[in-house]
Amino acid sequence: MAVKDRDRFSTATRLRLFGEQTAARVYRSQTKRQARRSRLTGRAALLALVLCSLIVALAYPIRQYVSQRAEIADLERQKQQAKERVEQLRDLKARWQDDAYAQQQIRQRLHYVMPGETGYVVIDPDAAKQSRADAGAAHRPWYSNVWDGVDKSDASDQ
Repeated sequence: MAVKDRDRFSTATRLRLFGEQTAARVYRSQTKRQARRSRLTGRAALLALVLCSLIVALAYPIRQYVSQRAEIADLERQKQQAKERVEQLRDLKARWQDDAYAQQQIRQRLHYVMPGETGYVVIDPDAAKQSRADAGAAHRPWYSNVWDGVDKSDASDQ
């Protein structure tokens, strides 16, 4: 034990201990600096730059793709509507080929009657009164008719 005590006070031992303590302090200060230093390394910055470049480069083509898909869907919808309209027109054409349907439509729309029948047209009494009122408006100046129209529309709103 005497050798150990004597060794403890020797200059070489003291220098070695001093060096170890200094190295420990330096190591601790380096670890503190590393902890404070930003975690963004050069590789991470490069990766972020590449990702941003890819996003910017792909934004326009992706937008075009989405808009074209929407346009395709719209055109397919229009195509389906056109097919339905064609089917309706084919059905209507087939109905008009039938003489009974054509005769019915001619009687209904054109008010035709078969020989020997008497045709009647029922006139709405309100429509007849209105046509008589319009006949009286022809003998007045145009601005009177305009004001009457304004008054009538104002009265109908109330």
